[in-house]
Amino acid sequence: MITLTFPDGARRQYAPGTTGFEIAKGISPSLAKRTVAMALDGMLADLSDRIERDAKIEFVTRDDPRALELIRHDCAHVLAEAVQTLWPGTQVTIGPVIENGFYYDFFRNEAFSPEDFPAIEKKMREIIAKDKPFTKEVWSREDTKQVFADRGENFKVELVDTIPAGEPIKIYKQGDWFDLCRGPHMTLTGKVGSAFKLMKVAGAYWRGDSRNPMLTRIYGTAWPDQAQLDQYLHQLEEAEKRDHRRLGREMDLFHFQEDAPGAVFWHAKGWTLFETLVAYMRRRQQEAGYLEVNTPQLIDSSLWVASGHMEKFREMMFLTEKHEDDERVYTIKPMNCPGHIQIFKNGLKSYRDLPLKIAEFGKVHRFEPSGALHGLLRVRAFTQDDAHIFITEEQIAEQTLAINNQLLSIYSDFGFDDVRIKFSDRPSKRLGDDAVWDKAEAALKLALEKSGRPWTLNEGEGAFYGPKLEYVLRDAIGRDWQCGTIQVDLNLPGRLGAFYIAPSGEKVVPVMLHRAMFGSLERFIGILVEHYAGHLPLWLAPIQARVCTITSDADSYASDLVQAATRAGLRVDADLRNEKITYKVREHSLAKIPLLLVVGKKESAERSVSIRRLGSPEQKSMAWEDALAMLRAESGPPDVKRLQEAA
Repeated sequence: MITLTFPDGARRQYAPGTTGFEIAKGISPSLAKRTVAMALDGMLADLSDRIERDAKIEFVTRDDPRALELIRHDCAHVLAEAVQTLWPGTQVTIGPVIENGFYYDFFRNEAFSPEDFPAIEKKMREIIAKDKPFTKEVWSREDTKQVFADRGENFKVELVDTIPAGEPIKIYKQGDWFDLCRGPHMTLTGKVGSAFKLMKVAGAYWRGDSRNPMLTRIYGTAWPDQAQLDQYLHQLEEAEKRDHRRLGREMDLFHFQEDAPGAVFWHAKGWTLFETLVAYMRRRQQEAGYLEVNTPQLIDSSLWVASGHMEKFREMMFLTEKHEDDERVYTIKPMNCPGHIQIFKNGLKSYRDLPLKIAEFGKVHRFEPSGALHGLLRVRAFTQDDAHIFITEEQIAEQTLAINNQLLSIYSDFGFDDVRIKFSDRPSKRLGDDAVWDKAEAALKLALEKSGRPWTLNEGEGAFYGPKLEYVLRDAIGRDWQCGTIQVDLNLPGRLGAFYIAPSGEKVVPVMLHRAMFGSLERFIGILVEHYAGHLPLWLAPIQARVCTITSDADSYASDLVQAATRAGLRVDADLRNEKITYKVREHSLAKIPLLLVVGKKESAERSVSIRRLGSPEQKSMAWEDALAMLRAESGPPDVKRLQEAA
């Protein structure tokens, strides 16, 4: 007999080979009807699988979050059947689940297009309505290859050869249609439901190799119900409206060009926003006792060999060629940590100097594949608000907690109050022995416990030199962005020969905390622009107000206002063009200028302004002195306002 343990702790014995469906039906016929799969020791499995060993068992219903991947997986199979039914002779290749949906790659002489989607979706709904059972069979390798070869499915024949020897060859059927698949699947095609939509097509080379045939990739999305599908489609619609690349053009912030792929050409307004972020972070770092430094862009590659980056990170690094006057090869720094260790090593350090906090707005370069580049969100050249805190082992939890609290305060200042924390533990490829990792992971968990904040495990996703905390911000339309990190490093300082003098007089290798708040300033700006849909808070706006004249008689008055506002520390300019005021308002609203100060003959005579706020049709008239006081009060950075209130 085998013993199965249920979620409530109950243990029951069954004959070996009993299926999950039989167990569910024995408990309750309604449970068997609701269940779409099972989890054995946490791993999803077909409900029809025979259980041959002791295990923890859970029944997975369609509304279980774990079933979402199965819904999408099954929907991909339904898509493949629909396509082959409508266009016989089309070859199917692979169809995995991806974030927010799935795709399937097809081979035919004529590529598919979005115009084919209505017919495909109609056929998919017919297949789902037939509610065919998913059944699994295990075939021999030779039979599988022969069957697919006879059907002209040459890509499937090739896939069979990639399956490791000894691994079973699984065939999943839905009625008469079948496919090679690892599984698992739900019980019936009807369980897919109707909340799916085909999204787009793209070209993709077979197995990602340009020497291979070009396939058509059809992307789709699927959700447990229509409400969740509608919410996702609305989010996509909102995301398109908020796309920072389009808004960046409209707001005249930056551009990209092929001469420097993955590197930003900052325009004056964009650079003003960039520098505003730097100034804010510089104040917050000084408040917390950080020392700002700067390290070289080019460093001899031998340092990166010693640090371990050359071994673990080589494919992401840019290296120089040897020069006739210098035989050395230099690395364009992909990160700042080795340089900060060199600063720590310069001069003898005592335990009394710890914690020593070194910060840098460091420009780094990493090779990202050209296909992965995406505006400010994925670049090759970016600026980190990077810092390294050198501490003793006893200070890990205390300093991590302090960084955690500051991080959450900073995100709140930018309008991000929904922040998720992920704890990423040791990856498979890493430096150092397990005893060192045990210490680092335990200290991070202690800091999390003291913070009182909920967190989730991101298994195996730590840096190669230490575990880390990742801070994920949820934006205005519900998307998640991973930004800040705290990483505990008990390896790199020792590799590069860093030490401090302990009270006993002996040399001790310091612990180093890697810390980034924004992460990448470029990426954080992209996130900010999309979060606010370009309507940046007044303190962040590159141009906080624009004085617009109705008539040239007000030009002199408008210039006086700009000078007064500039002296008050505000970012204000003037539009004196001979254009209608309606045209100016429309143009500057598109450019997301927060405040328009409209002046004409009347305002010039009265020393007043008419104020229009971005996004509001209302107009308010105020005396200039009152308007200036209002602008100064509203435009103060949140950290400066706190200091003023405390004083």
